[in-house]
Amino acid sequence: MASGTRPEPDGNPTAEQVQAAAALFDLLSTPSRLHLMWLLCHGDHDVGWLADQVGATVAAVSQQLGKLRLAGMVSARRVGRQQIYTTDDPHILMLVEQAFARVTPDGAPAPASDGQPAGFRRRRSETGATSRID
Repeated sequence: MASGTRPEPDGNPTAEQVQAAAALFDLLSTPSRLHLMWLLCHGDHDVGWLADQVGATVAAVSQQLGKLRLAGMVSARRVGRQQIYTTDDPHILMLVEQAFARVTPDGAPAPASDGQPAGFRRRRSETGATSRID
């Protein structure tokens, strides 16, 4: 395989897979939920601490965590009188880390490891030609 090319996928995803993946991205499209997921990817925390970190009320964060729990992205355990939230799904951990690796602290696109702007890749057509995808 030539450098910079990717193997062709084994068939298209099913409509159900596309729908489920879109729902996952929809959940993560809210900045506060994405911030919560980033925090939970880096440690287990109670709702009060999470609310302080994201600058929201405990009630608002509890509501966001409830949505993430229903989606199976986070779980909670009781420690004394507190609920401690966590995420341990390696796919979610990787997805969140990759999303933040894609941007610099000021929000600009991060350069890709090959020196090209992130998001730049080439797709090989059936004729063997490559085209740029941004």
